[in-house]
Amino acid sequence: MKQIKVLGSGCTKCVKTAELIEKIASEINASVNVSKETSPETIMSYGVMSTPAVVIDEQLVHSGSMPHSAQIKEWLQEQS
Repeated sequence: MKQIKVLGSGCTKCVKTAELIEKIASEINASVNVSKETSPETIMSYGVMSTPAVVIDEQLVHSGSMPHSAQIKEWLQEQS
């Protein structure tokens, strides 16, 4: 199961990013645990300067915008 963190202040884009990841995971039957992280200290610990950002299994894979559906599918299909 992939551990996915959506880093952000809780803004609309951050919430929608988490929802989109959950939706795509459901569509392709990927096993994921999506959590939202709003702590500025935690966000900075990943070196993120702009949100939303996505961390999968403790690896930062995206930051600064909402990821595209195709990108999310690629992440979820890798080593699944």
